[in-house]
Amino acid sequence: MLSCRMNVLLSAIALISVTFALAGCVDSSEPILTDSQQLFGSRLRVQFFTLRDGHARDPERAVFVWRDGRYVHAGGGMRDVAAFSVNPFENGDSVIQESSRKRPGISEYAVLHKLADGVYQVLAIDEEDADAQTRAAHCGKGTPRDPAACRIKTREQLFAFARATAARRKQDGGLALVLPAETEHKKQRRR
Repeated sequence: MLSCRMNVLLSAIALISVTFALAGCVDSSEPILTDSQQLFGSRLRVQFFTLRDGHARDPERAVFVWRDGRYVHAGGGMRDVAAFSVNPFENGDSVIQESSRKRPGISEYAVLHKLADGVYQVLAIDEEDADAQTRAAHCGKGTPRDPAACRIKTREQLFAFARATAARRKQDGGLALVLPAETEHKKQRRR
C-alpha cells in the first residue's frame, strides 16, 4: 500500500525524485540538509516508474541539471519536481530532499536505495513507518493554512524517520534508472 505517492526525484535521481502526497509524508518548512553531492554528473537523465503491487507502472522520463547544490528540472516529465538534492545517509543509502512546484517553500524527503549501478529504489519517508514514540517525539504539525502530516525541523528528526523507512524495505515506492548522457546514448545507437 502506497501511503506516500512519489513523483519525486528521484527522478532525480531524478531520482528520483517523486511527488509526495500529503498524507503520512515527513516534510519541513525549509531545507534541512545542506551537504548535497553531485552524484550523477552535471546533467541527469532519468527514467522513473511507480512501484505498485509488484509491478513498475507510470513511466516518466526527465532531465535535471546541477545548479546551486541541487538538481533542477530541465525538461521532460516529473514537472511537479522543481529541484532535489541527494544527501549521504547510512548503509549506502541517501536521502533525497525535494522541492515541489505544488508546495513552494516546503521540502519533502525520500530514501534512495541503490539496487545496482544506475538503478535505485525511492521510498517516501513516511511517518507511519516509525513507532508511536518516535512520531510523538519528532512530528510537529503545520499551520491551518498549510497542514502537514509530520512537519520536522532538524536533521536528527529527519534521520529518525529515514531510519524507520529504510528498515521497512518496502516493495512499493519508485524505481529510478539513470540513463546515459544523450551524447553517449546517440553514439551507442549508431553502433
